[in-house]
Amino acid sequence: MQIVDRRLNPKAKSLGNRQRFLRRAKAEIRSAAREALKKRKVNEVVGSETVSISTKSLREPTFSLSGNVGSRDFVLPGNREFTAGDTIAKPPQGGGGAGSKGSPDGAGDDDFIFTLTKDEFLDLFFDDLKLPNLVKLQLKSLQSSKLARAGFQTEGSPSRLNAARTMRNSLGRRMAMQRPSLARIREVEAELEVETAKAPQNEARIEALSVQLKRLLHLRQSVAFVDPIDLRYNRHERRPQPTTQAVMFCLMDVSASMTETLKDLAKRFFMLLNVFLSRHYREVDVVFIRHTTDAQEVDQETFFKATSTGGTVISTALVEMARIIAERYPVHEWNIYAAQASDGHNVSDDMARCVEILERQLMPVCQYFAYIEVTEPRSAPSPSLVWQGYGPLATRLSNFAIRRASDPGDIYPVFRDLFAAEQSTG
Repeated sequence: MQIVDRRLNPKAKSLGNRQRFLRRAKAEIRSAAREALKKRKVNEVVGSETVSISTKSLREPTFSLSGNVGSRDFVLPGNREFTAGDTIAKPPQGGGGAGSKGSPDGAGDDDFIFTLTKDEFLDLFFDDLKLPNLVKLQLKSLQSSKLARAGFQTEGSPSRLNAARTMRNSLGRRMAMQRPSLARIREVEAELEVETAKAPQNEARIEALSVQLKRLLHLRQSVAFVDPIDLRYNRHERRPQPTTQAVMFCLMDVSASMTETLKDLAKRFFMLLNVFLSRHYREVDVVFIRHTTDAQEVDQETFFKATSTGGTVISTALVEMARIIAERYPVHEWNIYAAQASDGHNVSDDMARCVEILERQLMPVCQYFAYIEVTEPRSAPSPSLVWQGYGPLATRLSNFAIRRASDPGDIYPVFRDLFAAEQSTG
C-alpha cells in the first residue's frame, strides 16, 4: 500500500521539508512563540505568528577531511614571480580576501524570520497537553456508532452507485467477451461495399465479409455496454466508536477587586483553555460561570466581554456549578473538570463554606479541579485568603491543583504545568 500526501504546500514550498524544519527547531520556535504570546492581546491569542530564531540552530552537521593530517598535492599555474618547482611560503596569519565587517558585540549570525500558520502555532502549544485523568470507566464509557466505508456491494440504492468501479468492471467484461467497437463495424462495412462494387468476380470475399459483419453486429447487440453484473455500489457500515464525554467548568471572579490587569490575566488563561479543548476534544462541553456576590452561567462572549462587577462571594460559583452538574451532567455519564481564576479575595466567613462544598460535593465527582490565582505584577507573594483555604485541599487531594500568575508571560507555563500530559493516567 502506498500513501500519497496530496495536501497543498504553503506557497509552493515543500511541505515535508517545512515539517522537518519545525521538528529540528522546535525548542527555539516554542521559546519564540512563548515570547510572542506575552505581547498579544486577549482576543489575539489564536492566530498566525512571525517568529525569529538564530541561524545557529539551523546548521546541519557535515563530514569533511581533516586539514591537520595526511598529505595533499596541489598543481598551481606559474606567473611572473614563480616558476614550476618553486616553493610558496605560507601566507601570514590574517591573510585572505576581504570579509564582512564583524558586529561590535561579537554576534555575527543573523536571525532567521518566518511565519507560523495558525495550526502550527497551536500545535506548538498543545502537542503534549491533555485533560488529566480522562478515565474511561465502565459506567463512563459510552458507545456511539459512526458510518464508515466498507468496500463495495452488488446491490444498493442508485444514490450509492460507484460509477468509476462500475465502468471498470464493464470495460473488463467487454474486452473479455470481444465486444466489437463501432469503428471496427464501419471498417468491415466499408470493405464489403468496395468488394460488392467489384462483383461478381469476388463472390467468396463478399460472402466472408457478410458473415463477419453479421457476427460483429450480433456480438455488438448481445454484449451490453453495461450489464447488471457490472454494477457496484458503495457499502457503508456502522462501526462502534467509544466516546468519553467530558465537561469543563470555567469559573471567573469578576468582582471590583479584579482590576483590568487581573481580568486580562484570567481571560488569557481561559482563552487558552477554551482553544485547547475545542482543538483536541470533540466531546467536551464548556460551561462558563461569572461570579461576584452571586453567580450565573453565561455564554462565551459574555464571559470574556461583559463588564459587570460587584462584591466577592466565591461559594456562589461553586453552588452554581453543583446545580448545573445535578441538572445536566450525570456523574455516571460525564467526566467533570473545573478551572477557577480569582485574585484570592473573598468574604472571610465564606471560605469555610467553599471548602465544604468542594470537599463534599465537587471533588468527589471531579476528575480535576485547577485554581489559578492572578496577582498584580511585582507584588509581594503573600498568601491570600483563598490560597490559605485551598492550600490544604491541594495537599490532600491529587485531583486538586493551585498555581499563581502575575504576568502575561506566566500564563503559558502555568497552563502547561496544570495540563501536562504526563499527569494523565487515563
